[in-house]
Amino acid sequence: MLIVLKERDNSEELDRLLSYFNKRGIETYLIKSDNRTIIEFSSEDSNVDKKQIMSFPVVDRVIDIKDPFRLVNRKLIEKDTIIETNNIPIGGDAPVIIAGPCSVENERQIIDTAWIVKEHGGHILRGGVFKPRTSPYSFQGLRKEGIHLLFKAKQETGLPIISEVVDSGDIPYLEKYVDILQVGSRNMQNYELLKAVGRADKPVLLKRAMSATLNEFLMSAEYIMMEGNRQIILCERGIRTFTDHSRNTLDLSIVPAIKQITHLPIIVDPSHGTGRSDLVESMSLAALAAGAQGLMIEVHPEPQQSLSDANQALNPLQFSNLMHKVQHFIEWQKAYANHSPAY
Repeated sequence: MLIVLKERDNSEELDRLLSYFNKRGIETYLIKSDNRTIIEFSSEDSNVDKKQIMSFPVVDRVIDIKDPFRLVNRKLIEKDTIIETNNIPIGGDAPVIIAGPCSVENERQIIDTAWIVKEHGGHILRGGVFKPRTSPYSFQGLRKEGIHLLFKAKQETGLPIISEVVDSGDIPYLEKYVDILQVGSRNMQNYELLKAVGRADKPVLLKRAMSATLNEFLMSAEYIMMEGNRQIILCERGIRTFTDHSRNTLDLSIVPAIKQITHLPIIVDPSHGTGRSDLVESMSLAALAAGAQGLMIEVHPEPQQSLSDANQALNPLQFSNLMHKVQHFIEWQKAYANHSPAY
């Protein structure tokens, strides 16, 4: 059970409320979220009277949440969370497009890609600099040198940037340069890393692990929010199944399911979800139709020369065609919402 306190809570009134629980031997936990204090305690305790709790002036409302996740739950926060970075809203009606190479390889590559993303209507530039790879012999990223190249691309194009963090020790350095921290699928259940990004003053994009259930996905987001950071973007990137026609199985059914039970925005990564550039366009449009609030697309000036994930990266023409169709979809969606007679 959660007790949401009023925005301007009085410390003396809060002490009286906590004393009410202490006298009954009930253990409570204080959580900070959305500039409010939330008190959590077991809803199974019979010594608690909801009416008495509501009589305390400091209390705004009492919510009985039986789901394992609390703070990311729509029962606690009904209104959709909209995250803004560089005046770009993530989670609103217009989908946000995050695009760029799997890895930052050199200055020319990342700056050329940044201009491709910008000129075709992309909003945020992605680029990996710390690369957790299945094989220790694969390209592991340029690390700090890559951060500086990514930041230079931001300075030239004005695009905000997102990059993956794999070690909590790198967070202070990354925070100086990137606009969004990404937690990749391999680290979705790295709880110490989740706590660390939860203490960071940057939005966090959390990717679903390849075998994670919906509850496990949201519990990982809960770890981040428990530390005070509610700027969380969820990302579906495909799960591992028996299929052999694509790299992963892109689970688009999780998009409407997620939106029903959490206030956090969710985007889709069809590049990792399929592993095939020829499937990215159709699955991107399907993701938007399912209600995704954005896309993460791999783009490379010359995919055949890419040092990682070459098979799933779009070339400039493919990205241009995709963005053209995304714009048509957005226009159709607006017309449909307004019940235009043309549709």
